[in-house]
Amino acid sequence: MISRISLDAVAPALTRALQEGDGEGEEEVVVEDVVEGFGGCDDGNGVCSWVLEQTGSQTAADVTEFFLDNVLSIVMILLVTLVALFIIKRVVRRLMRRVADGAISIKEQQAEDEWLDSRKKAELEQESLRIHQRTDTLAAIVYSLARVGVWTIAFILVLGELGINLAPLLAGAGVVGVALGFGAQKVVGDFLSGLFMISEDQFGVGDVVDVGEAQGTVERLTLRTTVLRDIYGTVWHVPNGVIERVGNKSQHWSKALLDVGVAYGTDVDRASEVLLGAAHELAVDPDWRDSFLDEPQVLGVESLDADAVTIRISVRTRPARQFDVQRELNRRFKFALDQAGIEIPFPQRTVWLRPDDDTDEPGPLGADAPPDPAEANRPPVGSDVPVAAPPSTPPEHGEDVTDEE
Repeated sequence: MISRISLDAVAPALTRALQEGDGEGEEEVVVEDVVEGFGGCDDGNGVCSWVLEQTGSQTAADVTEFFLDNVLSIVMILLVTLVALFIIKRVVRRLMRRVADGAISIKEQQAEDEWLDSRKKAELEQESLRIHQRTDTLAAIVYSLARVGVWTIAFILVLGELGINLAPLLAGAGVVGVALGFGAQKVVGDFLSGLFMISEDQFGVGDVVDVGEAQGTVERLTLRTTVLRDIYGTVWHVPNGVIERVGNKSQHWSKALLDVGVAYGTDVDRASEVLLGAAHELAVDPDWRDSFLDEPQVLGVESLDADAVTIRISVRTRPARQFDVQRELNRRFKFALDQAGIEIPFPQRTVWLRPDDDTDEPGPLGADAPPDPAEANRPPVGSDVPVAAPPSTPPEHGEDVTDEE
């Protein structure tokens, strides 16, 4: 039987001691009247008897017995807690694995009626990997919540074994919970937003996302924050509660869009064939073909700009591979257009000379320019005639240079 201090036994004993008063006939107050269970060592308790023999103090023996009984109970509580956590972890993992396997089997059954090439198979493998990552994340979150709950219960049981009155403690915890609820509303909002983001699979670790002011690759995702690293290496810690919208650039598949400008005098159909041929060469390249999920497509003339006719090419790629594919396509497009003799236009500028007298029509630089008096008076090359100095007075006419696109 577990011994514990009874506070109810202390008050009556002290009251009797005060009522007895002082005097020689005062009744002695013993420990048994104040502390319940401190009535001596139980039969068969060798440790308690040994402490009593060595110290000669009944109080020391009773305290030793009380400590040993409670330590055994606390150890049992901790052992049961660890076993419960182990069982919960295995159950949660198996449950999530079953959910993932069921979702993957459904996708495989839907694809049985279709002929799958290597690219379709790669896309299916990518979706299967995504499902496993999602279920693993959910399993970690569920286990974390269960672990907090189990350890909370174990802590309360340990306090009870130590003889601590739990009623004031629970009441105080309730007050603290209400205060935290009002003062930490943003934190609660972050946890709820993170839970919905993960459960709805809005994005995961490794995705390239746009959450507003921050863009980059997701490095860590928790219930409270999302950690991104942008292209410059800057790490962004974004609370989940402030994320109002998410743009995921690498979920399941990605797309590379390229706008190539050609001169207005170029045959658009021929330029489209050249660009499509260069894109097909990259799609069958052994080093790049695994990055493609579909054949490249020329979508047509995207716009008629001031300096060029813009042709758009679209390529569907594996997740987060669109940037590498786009850079390589730009390099090959430049080479292919140069080989085909197709001009890539660039902004050009024509400079006009306009005299002060507006009666004359302006002309381009160098065309029909008036003769220079100094050049007219210059003697032939090789003659001994000295060159006359130019007049010191400024010319009558100035030059007004203007830019025109």
